[in-house]
Amino acid sequence: MDWQTTSEDTVPSAPVSEADVRLLRARPPATGAWRDGDPVGGRRFASFGSFPTESGAELPAIRLAFESWGELNAARDNAILVLHALTGDSHVRGDAGAGHPTAGWWESVTGPGAPLDTDRWFVIAPNMLGGCQGSTGPASIAPSGYEWASRFPYLTIRDQVDAQVRLADALGIDSWAAVVGGSMGGMHALEWAVTHPERVERLAVLSSPPATTADQIALNTVQLETIRMDPRFQAGEYYDLADGDGPHRGLALARRMALLNYRSPIELNQRFQRSWQSGVSPLGHGGRFAVESYLDFHGNKFTRRFDANSYITLVEAMNSHDVGRDRGGVEEALRGVTATTLVLGIDSDRLFPVEGQHRIARSIRRTLDGDEAVVLTSDFGHDGFLIETNAVGAHLRRLLAT
Repeated sequence: MDWQTTSEDTVPSAPVSEADVRLLRARPPATGAWRDGDPVGGRRFASFGSFPTESGAELPAIRLAFESWGELNAARDNAILVLHALTGDSHVRGDAGAGHPTAGWWESVTGPGAPLDTDRWFVIAPNMLGGCQGSTGPASIAPSGYEWASRFPYLTIRDQVDAQVRLADALGIDSWAAVVGGSMGGMHALEWAVTHPERVERLAVLSSPPATTADQIALNTVQLETIRMDPRFQAGEYYDLADGDGPHRGLALARRMALLNYRSPIELNQRFQRSWQSGVSPLGHGGRFAVESYLDFHGNKFTRRFDANSYITLVEAMNSHDVGRDRGGVEEALRGVTATTLVLGIDSDRLFPVEGQHRIARSIRRTLDGDEAVVLTSDFGHDGFLIETNAVGAHLRRLLAT
């Protein structure tokens, strides 16, 4: 498997070869963000004017990058919105190549004859506001002529959904046949269904909670501090630094921490056990355990396709997530959802445990499976919704058949 073109989120964990490690010896760029002038790939862009945020700040203009597959029908009622997770982007389907560092992250779920069948449905996937793959974010150029960097405003999940609403309006889509999201994308999907129930016919919430808990915020906070404590982060003002001089160590360490939450102990123990990376013993002789090399490799790989400031912006948006905020609580807010809903969790998910998905299912009036979420048995932990595509796809087919 090509290390460079496959996202680690979408495949089982595997030992890293010495050849893989050698491929990452080149210095990483100061930012892995897509920048204007880079190959566009499959992206399209929609630009909008002044954008006020919940925090009271205002962006003078915003742009969303998005990709689409299939055709919008004459009635404009066959559109599906797919919302990506924290480190995903708009590239749901398609090869890696110019403009796209990795292949589509839901290739087997989206396409002709797939569960999200593009012969029938018009599938749209935006890169969320604050991201680093074409949408306005900290790596974008501000009116000053320099990157927004640390001056980029605080965003909430609701802000990001407001930006997606502008995209839907620009495309002439009054109502989504389905809104589908996993992890952070599931937070957006819930917000869509709560804030704009008349615009969401079907809803799929995959491995996502109704509100980010104190435990989850704590885990996120530690990741953000590892980035900020990197001396090369320079309070977010690092974009002019040479290759190898950016905050890649802090960002890579944050990614390694996150991977431990995305995968399960079962998978890591079965895949790596106590094996060594090479013939050199890690027991006082300078060698490394195989699982250490796995985490280091994927942390370093991540710095080549992501931006440290965007990571902070998006994780802080996740921390803001609470569908019940200023709405009378979670249950009261979810009772307003009118969409036919699929709620799905993974039994080994230690990032967003299934108790959160059950809470969502109990509060939404029209779910496919009553008061309980569908729970998939998987060794892959939180990332199971990206890896167990046959099972997830079967449930999406059920939803779209309603």
